[in-house]
Amino acid sequence: MPFREVNSKMVEATVVPGQKMYSQRGAMLAYRGDVSFTPNITGGQGGLMSMIGRRVTNEAAPLMTVEGSGTVMFGHGGHHIQVIGLTGDTLYVEADRLLAFDGTLQQGTMFMGSQGGVMGMVRGQVTGQGLFTTTLKGHGSVAVMAHGGVIELPITPGRPVHVDPQAYVAHHGDVRNKLSTALGWRDMVGRGSGEAFQLELSGSGAVYVQASEEKL
Repeated sequence: MPFREVNSKMVEATVVPGQKMYSQRGAMLAYRGDVSFTPNITGGQGGLMSMIGRRVTNEAAPLMTVEGSGTVMFGHGGHHIQVIGLTGDTLYVEADRLLAFDGTLQQGTMFMGSQGGVMGMVRGQVTGQGLFTTTLKGHGSVAVMAHGGVIELPITPGRPVHVDPQAYVAHHGDVRNKLSTALGWRDMVGRGSGEAFQLELSGSGAVYVQASEEKL
């Protein structure tokens, strides 16, 4: 794992020759060694078409390619940082929550409406989260940002997890999601999203939840 948690709001990454890393622009706080930072124009390992897809759907965050030999301190906006390790599975995360990640991970975009049909589309409209979300797949580490700290909740077959959509950060594994409500449509007229809507995640994996309903 190239990331070392310095404190709840800063991580240190080890950069080695021949291996790339990607970070959100403006996330570098300090570095040691011979390290270069180059604006990324090819969309990471997802390639040009992946980048175009994210731009068209507004699901993109400007990235820097980090290369060389040394260590880099990352942080952004005083947000809490959670390091997530992937061992061949896929992480689904909003693009603006990405702080930095291994260049070995394959980056892509997924239409959230495909998970839950129409309700998946409603999720994007009601919660303010994108209809498209960023995917990172493979073996490596990802540093994501959140408000007020993050907790990892396991998702097991037959035991779905219900999350306030505003508190959702990311999830990984073989997981399906759908938007549900505990109230009737008439009861929700004039109300904010709040607890009126719940994001139900089922299957096998884990979901990361922040200790706040505030978006980045």
